[in-house]
Amino acid sequence: MKPPNLSPQQETLWVDRARRGDADAFESLVHLYEKRVYALALRLCGNPDDAQEAAQEAFLSAWQGLPFFRGESSFATWLYRLTNNACIDLLRRESRHRGAAGPSLDNEDLNLDLPDPGEGPQEEAERRELRETIEAGLQALSPDHRTVLVLREIHQLSYDEISETLDLDVGTVKSRISRGRRQLRNFLAEHGNLFAPPSSKASEKEGCK
Repeated sequence: MKPPNLSPQQETLWVDRARRGDADAFESLVHLYEKRVYALALRLCGNPDDAQEAAQEAFLSAWQGLPFFRGESSFATWLYRLTNNACIDLLRRESRHRGAAGPSLDNEDLNLDLPDPGEGPQEEAERRELRETIEAGLQALSPDHRTVLVLREIHQLSYDEISETLDLDVGTVKSRISRGRRQLRNFLAEHGNLFAPPSSKASEKEGCK
């Protein structure tokens, strides 16, 4: 999934130049994807410090690996795979699966409803509580289920893209997403919030994009 307002030709040009060692072209790619990479790492790692470290590792791996990138998958899919691997390596290295601090609820990439400026204090507080509960629910999932759910619901990747990113077959991806959604709904119900978790526009479709 490409960032908005970017032509495929421009991204391809930057990727080609970066593969040949053009640091400025790679910096342009970093600027395009840094928010999305950090947002993904934040949800997988669970705290800002680890997310920042994992994001830096992912971009370093991208820079080092670009000469060998053949474009069999999109650059975004490849970068998400590197980010996922960096998060897994970090969590294994530090032997922890959850951080003490939660992700920032003001991050624009949360894809959750932000308070309407016209809402009153009570409505705003309810929305904030919902976001906090959903974030807590995501962190309560197993890493496998949290990863696929974040890629699908937050980053809006297709089943095929998630399959490529995580090197899983599509059936496994669908199964994990289904289980992750069910576990998140149960978490919300148990914590007094009966709202359904955010879902992608294509969540009801069984086919792949």
